[in-house]
Amino acid sequence: MKLKPCIFLDRDGVINEERGEYTYRLEDFRILPKVKEAFELLKDAGYLLVVITNQAGIAKGVYGANDVIQCHQYLQERTGHLIDGLYYAPQHPTVTESLLRKPDSLMLEKAIVKFGIDPSQSWMVGDSERDLIAAGKVGVKGILITDQLGQRSDFEAENLYEAVIKFIL
Repeated sequence: MKLKPCIFLDRDGVINEERGEYTYRLEDFRILPKVKEAFELLKDAGYLLVVITNQAGIAKGVYGANDVIQCHQYLQERTGHLIDGLYYAPQHPTVTESLLRKPDSLMLEKAIVKFGIDPSQSWMVGDSERDLIAAGKVGVKGILITDQLGQRSDFEAENLYEAVIKFIL
């Protein structure tokens, strides 16, 4: 079986607006500009698209898994159902430990096995160092979206679309 290239994507701050608080209601879920265009370019180039997101608000009792699922269904509808997989970690270290949560890599590992992904041909686009750490654990290159101050990476972009044009394609 030929392994496939993949773009792993953090959610908040990469795909949708980072609000500085939990985003779990549809009225607060604002997809960033040019995300659909970036997805289309990546799909045309043969990449799988997999979202990898920590959702600690579930463990803290702020919202439920169904709220996350509704946001992900909305995201799929607004982006032409181009996302191949959506993984989320509902844990938080103060409530329960988990290898799913970034900076650990179990969500990526699950996707790699399920979809037959080649890590050496794949990228993780995130807005936090923990996204890049998780990617590095499985041999995936990382691109940092640099809205966050003080974080540095070999590959940096202002948004997902720029990351796609500048580094991936």
